[in-house]
Amino acid sequence: MLAVGLMSGTSLDGIDAALVEIKGCGLNTEVNLVEFETYKIPDEIKSEIKRACLEDKSSVDLICSLNFKLGELFADAVINICNKANIDISKLDYVASHGQTIYHIPRNKCDLVKSTLQIGEASVIAYRTGTLVVSNFRVMDMAAHGEGAPLVPYTEYILYSEKGKGVALQNIGGIGNVTFLPASNCIDDIFAFDTGPGNMAIDEACNILFGIPYDKDGEIASKGIVNNEMLDELMSIKYINEKPPKTTGREDFGQRFVEKIISKYSNLKGEDIVATLTMFTAKTISHNYKKFIIPNNKLERVIIAGGGAHNKTLIRFIKEELEDIDVLIQEDIGFSSDAKEAIAFAVLGNETLNNNFSNVPSATGAKEKVILGQITMSPRVFMEGDRKYGFKMCKE
Repeated sequence: MLAVGLMSGTSLDGIDAALVEIKGCGLNTEVNLVEFETYKIPDEIKSEIKRACLEDKSSVDLICSLNFKLGELFADAVINICNKANIDISKLDYVASHGQTIYHIPRNKCDLVKSTLQIGEASVIAYRTGTLVVSNFRVMDMAAHGEGAPLVPYTEYILYSEKGKGVALQNIGGIGNVTFLPASNCIDDIFAFDTGPGNMAIDEACNILFGIPYDKDGEIASKGIVNNEMLDELMSIKYINEKPPKTTGREDFGQRFVEKIISKYSNLKGEDIVATLTMFTAKTISHNYKKFIIPNNKLERVIIAGGGAHNKTLIRFIKEELEDIDVLIQEDIGFSSDAKEAIAFAVLGNETLNNNFSNVPSATGAKEKVILGQITMSPRVFMEGDRKYGFKMCKE
């Protein structure tokens, strides 16, 4: 099978497209990364996404329009990655698209029920590429009373588990999330949760204070001094100490959150604010490990992925916080920090097409294991025959 996995995260740093060859399913899955690229989201659309995520700025017409605009961008990413690899797009078996999260309500509150919304119209992707699309992965887990996140633990289990060794796979995108693979190598013993902000707050501060999208290599943070008063206030946020399963997003640690912090600590240098927010991300990771993982499990190794893996100051802070644990990034073990989540959704799409469950209830809180994703057929499927689009089962 030849597939493209698409991921557009809460950090809004681009659309990740991973072209992969995939064989088998479940524990027999074999994945080969053929090509990878991150495609920039135009500034005007990035601004629309941020507005759509703000309760007082969003509107139904904005989200309706943005759904199709993002569908076009995702389709462009599929076409471009195939062109980059010199592969005829007609040879694709499917596209797996995570979509762009607009809002996520992990628990019922007041008159709002737990729910989630990812946009980027799958029909647009299917029409533009002529390819079957698997999308909207989170909603079935929520229908099964889970939080709809995190979803990558299943893929990490089948691709990274190592019997006899306790490993934490930490992703640092807009939000930080960890999957703990226990030494038992049993899927029912896996747990995962969002540790708190990843790059999101750091990126917002860089944009507000310096007019740049992110802190490249952690250079700004390296020039600042961590302010303990600000750090203590940030670490007192209720979410940080909540027990898993738990998920969070832009609604908690996005633009409004950062604006309030910068306003309150306006006496600090910009570099000091960025340094403190960087330490905040590192501290939330180590604090959650020490509170919810290490007391009952042997943690021997941490492997970091996502854009935060390139922030040298952040990685240094994490290593200092976890000084007795082996802390690596994906490149240290021969993989790609940037491509990991896009590959994960290609794998999830493969499980959907093989009628396999791919959520981990111990991570999401769902009542049972369920098949994730919604399938949008190519509009030209009947003209092209059923070989490419049939639901061909594989057995472990």
